Amino acid sequence: MADDRIARASLFLASGTIVSRVLGFLKAIVLAAAIGVVGSASADAFAVANGLPNTVYVIVAGGVLSAVLVPQIVRASTHADGGSAYINKLVTLALVVIGGATLVATALAPVLAWIYGNRLPPETLQLAIAFAFWCLPQIFFYGLYTLLGEVLNARSSFGPYTWSPVLNNVVALLGLVAFGFAFGFDPDGTRSAGEWTPGMIALLAGSATLGIAAQAFVLFWFWRRIGLRFRLDFHWRGVGLRSAGRMAGWTFGMLLLTTFAGVVQTNVLSTASGAGASIAAVDTAWLIFMLPHSVITVSIATAYFTRMSEHARDGHLDRVRADLSGAVRGVGLILMLASAVLVVVAYPFAAVFQPGNLANTAALGNVIVAFAVGLLGFSILFVVQRTFYALGDTRTPFLFTLVQVVVFTAAAVTCLLLPREWIAVGVALATTVAGTIQLALALVLLRPKLARLDARRVIGSLARDFAAVLLPAVVGFWLVWSFGAFTEGGFAVSDRWGAIAVMAIVGSVMLALYGAILWILRSPELRGFAEPVLARLRR
Repeated sequence: MADDRIARASLFLASGTIVSRVLGFLKAIVLAAAIGVVGSASADAFAVANGLPNTVYVIVAGGVLSAVLVPQIVRASTHADGGSAYINKLVTLALVVIGGATLVATALAPVLAWIYGNRLPPETLQLAIAFAFWCLPQIFFYGLYTLLGEVLNARSSFGPYTWSPVLNNVVALLGLVAFGFAFGFDPDGTRSAGEWTPGMIALLAGSATLGIAAQAFVLFWFWRRIGLRFRLDFHWRGVGLRSAGRMAGWTFGMLLLTTFAGVVQTNVLSTASGAGASIAAVDTAWLIFMLPHSVITVSIATAYFTRMSEHARDGHLDRVRADLSGAVRGVGLILMLASAVLVVVAYPFAAVFQPGNLANTAALGNVIVAFAVGLLGFSILFVVQRTFYALGDTRTPFLFTLVQVVVFTAAAVTCLLLPREWIAVGVALATTVAGTIQLALALVLLRPKLARLDARRVIGSLARDFAAVLLPAVVGFWLVWSFGAFTEGGFAVSDRWGAIAVMAIVGSVMLALYGAILWILRSPELRGFAEPVLARLRR
């Protein structure tokens, strides 16, 4: 029954994420049509500015809230009032911190843009600074969204947190369409940085910020639906700051490390701006990479995380271990196929954003491939990190993240030796290699905390999934090649609709073959997903 509840929650979360991601991709396609991707000064400037709110928010509170908030609220649920007073104190404190950080960051917009974009051409950097003044207020709204959403998750109300980004994407998409009709579309990125007017900057960046605000404020309505009433409460004594602070301190250190790696990445990529795939191209490839991770891994892990925290609170380490094993095997079943599909259809996928130019398509497609080969490891690492958080341990994630940052930084800086058109691919590969090393170390450090890992069953499941995906990958690659994905003017890359059609055909064929092979191999994970569906269809 508990596993059925997890499955239903994961499915509901995934459905919301799918809708949000589809709209997100539509938004990215319209953005590419409005300001370009590869070789576009406008796209690189906006990518730097629109990435700053995420970066600053993550430093100040993002990961800290995810790591600390849910376990703390789960523990507070045993209070006589169900934890309501604790929630109000904690949320008030967090909003004060995030609000102050937003004001400071916005005032420092020129400094922050320079830190990330000092290797950009001067005109492009000035445009990034102008965008940043409009984008940095997003920090507060990201914080509000995370706070309200994580409280809902801790109360096992998972849907609103996943579905509210749909509203964000709709608002931002409307802003992009308005921008295109008002100022003209520029899919090849030929508009120079000096051509941007204050009105253009305000509409493009302001609509992006308005979408984040809408995503946050709508969650207040869902709070009322589950019986919570938010009131500002500045009486922070008894909120458990000492224990929460110890957890948050290590997480904060970990976020500083990843932010440092982000600064290195952006500055290395800036050297390729105007010469090929650069900041905007890597952001687009990362968006594609994150699609299966967000739909599958985050949905499964979010549903498991609350239960893991409950089991850890009660000292049932065997159940935490079982949750970890179930989550990893479920993620592995789907992400093994997703990784293979992304590698195979990388060029058609790139053509959705950069159609009709094989050089630009190939530049973006190669970055997608470099990220995609690390997708499964990245997703498993996400589950492993959440297991540490459920156990109340944020120190160990700091240690294995430190190793990852050192490896990535060394590899990314080495990419400066590559030809400029290959720097973005090198940075993406550096991300994959460093993340793989981080996962291996994380598993070694997790084993003593759970007495043992369910390694035999997990490895057997992943090996079966890998064996099952080999034939679909070969068939998929042959289909993509037959549709002209590697030929100038080929059907798979010449226009957006042809690329989408090829992706649909290849993905469907690979899915059918993968499912059939796993069924023949009697995969318990596949049967666990399929049998409830088949039973419902029979009824």
